[in-house]
Amino acid sequence: MPAEDPTRAARARLDRLWSRGRAFLGTDLAVLGGAMTWVSERHLVAAISNGGAFGVIASGSMGPEQLDAEIRGTRALTDRPFGVNLITLHSRLDELIDVCADHRVGHVVLAGGLPSSASIRRIKERGAKVVCFAPAASIARKLVKSGADAIMIEGMEAGGHIGPVSTSVLAQEVLPVVSDVPVFVAGGIGRGEAILSYLEMGAAGVQLGTRFVCATESVAHPRYKQAFINAAARDAVPSVQIDPRFPVIPVRALTNEGTRRFQAFQAEVIERFNRGELSQKEAQLEIEHFWAGALRRAVIEGDVENGSLMAGQSVGMVTREQPASEILRELVEQAVRALEARSGAFGKPEWRGATIPGAAE
Repeated sequence: MPAEDPTRAARARLDRLWSRGRAFLGTDLAVLGGAMTWVSERHLVAAISNGGAFGVIASGSMGPEQLDAEIRGTRALTDRPFGVNLITLHSRLDELIDVCADHRVGHVVLAGGLPSSASIRRIKERGAKVVCFAPAASIARKLVKSGADAIMIEGMEAGGHIGPVSTSVLAQEVLPVVSDVPVFVAGGIGRGEAILSYLEMGAAGVQLGTRFVCATESVAHPRYKQAFINAAARDAVPSVQIDPRFPVIPVRALTNEGTRRFQAFQAEVIERFNRGELSQKEAQLEIEHFWAGALRRAVIEGDVENGSLMAGQSVGMVTREQPASEILRELVEQAVRALEARSGAFGKPEWRGATIPGAAE
């Protein structure tokens, strides 16, 4: 009988590895688009879904009316599954959940803090599946008990607000002990070989954000995209906190004039506090408000010097602008080639027939 086509066999193996994630999302590929404020809107979300993956709308600070319009706009561009990312601390979270229910959104991703059992229950009662971020195995198990249908673990290599633990360590901590629900891995993933490695560790799928910023369909400003194309992994660094009395939630972004001014601004505010000109609460608020509107200035207006260039360390793998479908195709091809190479190595091991030093004749 003729030998099985190695590419077809490798693709079949990949499909088996992420079959749980594909079934959960209802997609061809178990890849979620990371929800990036101002970037993950209808055009990019629809393009990712049309490419066979799972786009996710970043609701950010949207009100119910804005989210309603964004879901309608996305539905006009795709008939494939997509989800909505909601911020758990949003003052109108219940109303946003109801908007998703009105549109029969199948998946809601809760981010920006640990969600309450009531929020999870409200989403599920209205017919959607709930994906929750978990920064540790213990929290993942707690969220599953609260009703989460899937868990997302995101390492510090990701862009935007980050935690202190790397993706590889989180994967080793969570994947072996959380099996009741699908677990998706995010943070610093930019190639298919990395996707494959997490699938083989037990992940149901992955999430990528940074790679999609420079998708042709992304509405990000050309200067914002060019900053990503020019950047290396080492250029995406966490924001710096200069005084523990005034904590700063770390945000990974490309270094620019804005990040340098942020450090000087913190020092100025803290000095005013030390002189008694500001209360601690007033000083903390000034520091927290420094970046207000900075992401929009960069993404939409193209102010790449003073705006916030949130990017994950996988930004070094962003080399050009290309359609979302092409990005997805490249990721799959890389994973398939890795499986093919491994199969070839196993089929013809280099040691077969070789003389082993010290072995008995």
